[in-house]
Amino acid sequence: MAIRLGDTAPDFQAETTEGPISFHDWKGDSWAVLFSHPKDYTPVCTTELGTVAKLKPEFDKRNVKVVGLSVDPLDSHSGWAADIEETQGAALNFPLIADSGKTVADLYDMIHPNANDTLTVRSVFIIDGANKVRLILTYPASTGRNFDELLRVIDSLQLTDGYKVATPANWNDGDDVIVAAALSDDEAKEKFPKGFTTLKPYLRVTPQPNK
Repeated sequence: MAIRLGDTAPDFQAETTEGPISFHDWKGDSWAVLFSHPKDYTPVCTTELGTVAKLKPEFDKRNVKVVGLSVDPLDSHSGWAADIEETQGAALNFPLIADSGKTVADLYDMIHPNANDTLTVRSVFIIDGANKVRLILTYPASTGRNFDELLRVIDSLQLTDGYKVATPANWNDGDDVIVAAALSDDEAKEKFPKGFTTLKPYLRVTPQPNK
């Protein structure tokens, strides 16, 4: 059965390039990004893993752990990791799951028969500190993932969890946000001392409250 937003992310045990993990125990109360790759030594995914390695300090700042997955075995991962460091200028600094039995791939519905009946699709799951799935993306094989966008989404999710706001199109950390429609104007005045601008009764904007 497909995973939906708000579901509890399935727990699993797996071998990784950093040793065995039990997923829920490994992530603890941190957020997590789980992203899959069709197989080792694929060109687009090589660039993606190098990019995530370079961005790991940004994920760390947001209390987010990153973990990759491929259905190839650990010895293959080791050789691929060397290629990633050589070509991308960054060594793997997060675990890469060896899911040769496709246990995790099946749990997370990562194999789409219409795309390929044996290989994982290029999925991304953002999972919050309570193990709830907050974002699901599936990319085609030819298009590299935008990890700056994933950081932007995490910023939005963590902000909107803490305040009664939503983030508008193309929002980035520090931009104005939208006051939640459920708040009355009086409640909004109390919660947002910087004030807000009413564009329409249903569209009120305010400076980002935690800045």
